[in-house]
Amino acid sequence: MNRALRKNWDFILCDSLEKVFPDERPRAMDESIPYSVFLGETASFQVAFLPPTIENTLEHEKLGGLKFVHSDPTSTRLSSVELVPCPMVAFDNADDGYLRTAPGLYPDLLVPLVGGLVAPIVGQWRAVWVDFLVRDVGGAGRHVVTIEISSTISGETLFSQSVAITVLPRVLPKLGIVNTHWFHCDGLANYYGVEVFGEEHWHIIDRFVEKAAAADINCLLCPIWTPPLDTVIGGLRTPTQLIDISWVSGEYVFGFERLIRWLDVCASHGIQYVEVPHFFTQWGAEHTPAIYVMRDGIVSRDFGWETEATDPRYREFLEALIPKLKRVLGQYWDPLNVVYHISDEPSGAMLESYLRAKEVVSDLLGEVKIVDALSDYDFYAAGAVTLPIVATDAVEPFIANHVDDFWVYYCVGQNKEVANRFIGLPSVRNRVLGWQLFAFNVHGFLHWGYNFYNNQGSTRAIDPFADTSVGGMFPAGDSFLVYPGPDGQPYESIRFRVFASAMADHRAMCLAVEQTDRPTVMQTIDPNGTLAFDRFSYDPDFYRRTREAINLLIEG
Repeated sequence: MNRALRKNWDFILCDSLEKVFPDERPRAMDESIPYSVFLGETASFQVAFLPPTIENTLEHEKLGGLKFVHSDPTSTRLSSVELVPCPMVAFDNADDGYLRTAPGLYPDLLVPLVGGLVAPIVGQWRAVWVDFLVRDVGGAGRHVVTIEISSTISGETLFSQSVAITVLPRVLPKLGIVNTHWFHCDGLANYYGVEVFGEEHWHIIDRFVEKAAAADINCLLCPIWTPPLDTVIGGLRTPTQLIDISWVSGEYVFGFERLIRWLDVCASHGIQYVEVPHFFTQWGAEHTPAIYVMRDGIVSRDFGWETEATDPRYREFLEALIPKLKRVLGQYWDPLNVVYHISDEPSGAMLESYLRAKEVVSDLLGEVKIVDALSDYDFYAAGAVTLPIVATDAVEPFIANHVDDFWVYYCVGQNKEVANRFIGLPSVRNRVLGWQLFAFNVHGFLHWGYNFYNNQGSTRAIDPFADTSVGGMFPAGDSFLVYPGPDGQPYESIRFRVFASAMADHRAMCLAVEQTDRPTVMQTIDPNGTLAFDRFSYDPDFYRRTREAINLLIEG
């Protein structure tokens, strides 16, 4: 199209797997593919728009704004797709599967539309995101969602289009695997400028936990002590320690009131699992977390980077803490749904230090679920970790050796060929995870960044609206799924919504197995038998068509 000759607005209906860049005409939604969801499952699509050229705008009228109106105000929600700065999109060895790799402004942030009003920008494609959700069985059936767009200057209707969505009359089963995303309380306190575990902080925590549950995140990292994660050696993160610890008359005294409140918040939003933070530092288990203790009315740090993992003082502390901690967790939470960690991401060279650290706590923990992220099969084969969380680009040896109980994770390191949710990746590389978890019978998924708002090493806080790349060190979007909106209300991202769809896919596949059998479902989602963690379809319509086929298996 010759833009110099375009006199009118341009509108395109897009599906939820498209990313609308300002300088590129987006792919249109294939409207021949039916769209069905279950009660409580969100259906999403977009309306992209491009204003007239500046020459025609000046010639005919002021550009003005757009007014979006939808036909079902009780079930439909509109959000503006905002561009965010991405100073680092991909490493210099990126594969060919990225949408783009250059720094720039990328679509990601979803900001609720106020009054349905949008201020377009001349010469740029932008988009409005449409979510449709029905929870009540009385709303099951066929719905026609109509989006009408008019000019705020003339009142003229510029665009009107309908999308048919069928709401199926049942609720998907709960997600049957552990889905954990590390929850970072320090980022919330730092960004909003509130006292750690003050009432404002608790209010914000509650809203962020509620939002996590909306994406089927069913497990959260519980900061019983400040998690020893993503902290530069010798550095400290803002303390977020739920338990009170005092040294009184030669012994440790513990207060668990804040921990109990945390568990209550999690339970109120349907969180099923909690993670006890790692007992030792990352990448080798050589030191202890920062633990704060009150002595003679003064709180000071008793342990940390200067404390060796095998220090007898730390063992003495754990001997006092762990039995009481397990008792409290057992009283307020199902002990089978409590996850423990030794140290994050150990490798083969760290086997001895990891085993020494594990020996410090293993007899105190007893028969609990201990899981740790790792990428080295030999490390697992040595018996150091009984339930591994395997990097998705290192999972093949575990599958080949028929390990039947493992989780997977991805983070900054899984940046080539495999699924991930970087802003620069196409949304299919986010959505396919639900399919992979189902196909390979993976029992859990872990991601390190639900709301990590620090730079690498946590030497300073960042503003995630201005810095999506962890201070320029990680691909944009790696460290958080949600943005800190006003009044403590998190804003969703495109990546959040697509990840939620991936988990809904997994739930639907599990329900389809109950209605048919696993071979039938596998044949439906992987007809050629080629699906792998590093091999999958990049065709967005494949996912839409196949999800409809899964729904048909369920509904018969």
